[in-house]
Amino acid sequence: MEYTKDFYTLKALFDPDASEIKIPGSLVRIVSNKFISDIDPGSFIKHSDSSISENIEFSYPVFVPEDKSTRKVILLMHGLNERSWVKYLVWAYRLCQLTGNYVALFPISFHINRAPSSWTDPRMMQQHVRERTRVTGEITMSTFANIALSSRLTEEPIRFFTSGYQTAFDIVKLLKQIKNGNHTVVPGGSRVNIFAYSIGAFLSQILMMGNQENLFSGSRLFMFCGGSVFSNMQGTSKLIMDSLAYKRIYNFYLNDFEKEITGKNSLNEFFRSSQAGMAFRSMIDLARFRTFRENIFSKLKDQIRSIALKHDKVIPAEGIVRTMIPVIRRNSEPVSVWDFPYSYSHENPFPLFTNKTAFDVDRSFEKLITNAASFLA
Repeated sequence: MEYTKDFYTLKALFDPDASEIKIPGSLVRIVSNKFISDIDPGSFIKHSDSSISENIEFSYPVFVPEDKSTRKVILLMHGLNERSWVKYLVWAYRLCQLTGNYVALFPISFHINRAPSSWTDPRMMQQHVRERTRVTGEITMSTFANIALSSRLTEEPIRFFTSGYQTAFDIVKLLKQIKNGNHTVVPGGSRVNIFAYSIGAFLSQILMMGNQENLFSGSRLFMFCGGSVFSNMQGTSKLIMDSLAYKRIYNFYLNDFEKEITGKNSLNEFFRSSQAGMAFRSMIDLARFRTFRENIFSKLKDQIRSIALKHDKVIPAEGIVRTMIPVIRRNSEPVSVWDFPYSYSHENPFPLFTNKTAFDVDRSFEKLITNAASFLA
């Protein structure tokens, strides 16, 4: 299979508004599914996000395998500040082909199509970049691509958590739909595994650790370019967030967060008394609730695997290995550090080339996806 060729084919075919898409030469189909979120993130922050209707009612694509009777589905979790599914279409397609499983691409709150279209308007966003630079002074990596997320996190750093909180409870609802046979596409009772990339891995780790209603007890998690505690990440990037936003959320979660959650309200109670809340707190820094985190990871050692990239600057390999040490066992490689034979980045691990380098990209992608499929099938 050729990653580069399939990328352009699927990019041209994909229409987020289409109810069904047939892929030429394949029996795999893409079916759109509607979802309504029951969680209101506006109840947790000063400036309500409740008016953003796109975040409440949205659709998500499911890749349907040739054998529709299979009772396995892979949940594909994307990275931070993604505004389109294009990057992930080939990932989902090949996972569907190799495993014969359904593959659902579920958007994180306020990402992909769960955000206003204006957030991806280059002309409008560039105006905000100029204004932000004028008001704040020295700032790096501020671009039209990251200005919406950067501004929102600078204003309210708790949004980093509330976006994940809403997404986590949306996924719990999704898994219940599947378990109870109420999903429109995936057969009832199907086992759910996860393929997670970047910040999607961080969220998925917390889901597995929290294991709400035991929904993830039999699930496997394959992580790519993810698996580190928050403090070992470096989020400043032209495609993710600017330096001011990253400094703001880093300082908040490393220095202020534990003090902020001492008051009495429902959100703080969640952090203190629920396993999912404790899981989030333990994933902020290696030293924070270390025993709690490592005990759970030890129990999950057969259910988690991670592939890190040697030259990843956003979620460095060292941070992933240090976080996942309890999972590492003798004679096994649940955490592996790879290096691809071409210039890549965390944000773009499989760049597109028109020369012979495209072959190296195709081969590297196939190595990753076959490893993931073998573990998740």
